Amino acid sequence: MEALVRYLHSISPLSAAAQEALLALFVPDQLPSHEYFVQEGAYATHLAFLETGVVRAYFVNHAGKEYNKQFFVGPSLIGAYTSLLTQQPNRIAQQALTDCILYKAPYTQVAALFDQFHDLERLGRRIAEYYFLEKEKKELEMALLDAEARYQILQETFPDLEQQIPQYHIASYLGISATQLSRVRKKMSNA
Repeated sequence: MEALVRYLHSISPLSAAAQEALLALFVPDQLPSHEYFVQEGAYATHLAFLETGVVRAYFVNHAGKEYNKQFFVGPSLIGAYTSLLTQQPNRIAQQALTDCILYKAPYTQVAALFDQFHDLERLGRRIAEYYFLEKEKKELEMALLDAEARYQILQETFPDLEQQIPQYHIASYLGISATQLSRVRKKMSNA
């Protein structure tokens, strides 16, 4: 739980009372590699603090092709936020790519604390702002940068990721084929 406390305070300071109320909702859990935190079509009910491990958020198009939308590397927060907020079936699955240690909490109980503790409401707003900015950044990268530039950003953002997960997941995240990724990596290693 110490890692969770440090993570939350790095985003926004919390009063002792707010921290105690929030931490009481989180229970330790494990998510083995290849298991799902939330599947497509399911109704999300929990959010989690990912202490260690790697989780991918992905969707599948009508032809059955998978697209990795985001990687979450501990420490970070995971959860199917759209499903949590709208109470509609989830459209973006979240799957462990490595064995993960996490702490999960029921979202409705976390959200109920926002009315009691304004510092928790501020924390929630800052987390939402962060993910909004990340989403916009990724959209701009995909639209404006070539594969080599996107790969460099991925290496800077997730320096150890390539040693933990298969290359085809990296390629999917970058919006290129595994063959294209191999060419980009070879070109960059020769530069």
